Amino acid sequence: MSLRRSGRCWLAFGSICVLIQFAGGLAVASESPYTSFEGREIKALSQDQIDSLQSGQGMGFALAAELNGYPGPKHVLELRDELGLTDEQMQKCEETFATMKTSAEELGRGVVEMERALDQLFASHTIDAESLAQQVASVAELQGQLRTVHLQAHLEMMEILSDHQIASYIELRGYQDGEHSGHHPVAGHGGNP
Repeated sequence: MSLRRSGRCWLAFGSICVLIQFAGGLAVASESPYTSFEGREIKALSQDQIDSLQSGQGMGFALAAELNGYPGPKHVLELRDELGLTDEQMQKCEETFATMKTSAEELGRGVVEMERALDQLFASHTIDAESLAQQVASVAELQGQLRTVHLQAHLEMMEILSDHQIASYIELRGYQDGEHSGHHPVAGHGGNP
């Protein structure tokens, strides 16, 4: 075989190898990170998210309050001894938590059902622009109500706890980074001991 022919063979072989590698890379690159979601009951929600929504869990809905010095009733109850809650404060915290949880469970179940309906519209290929807009608006409205319920509970805790207890809560939760050390109570704060 001549050197010229041998060189062409190697060039052709090299080109084929590059094409195979390129094609293989495309196959890997085109696989979606969502392929494992195909078997979900509701494609947009994991089972953990469904369970959390239906059981009224916070799911980060109240982070704007929690991380800005507004205690949450669940964690206040968990820290009752460290915070030195009075019997009256305990009762108010329990009522706030129970009200929040009941509302959050109901709204969470609604969000799950609305997401299920949206998923079914796509699965059945019966969705159009109008039904899409209506369904997404309904989900968003319920999610907004759910977030408000969680944030409202944090707001109510400001009326139940004293400034000292709020500062202690922030420190006990590990948020003491100097940002909250100059905590200013909300207007109308009850000033409880």
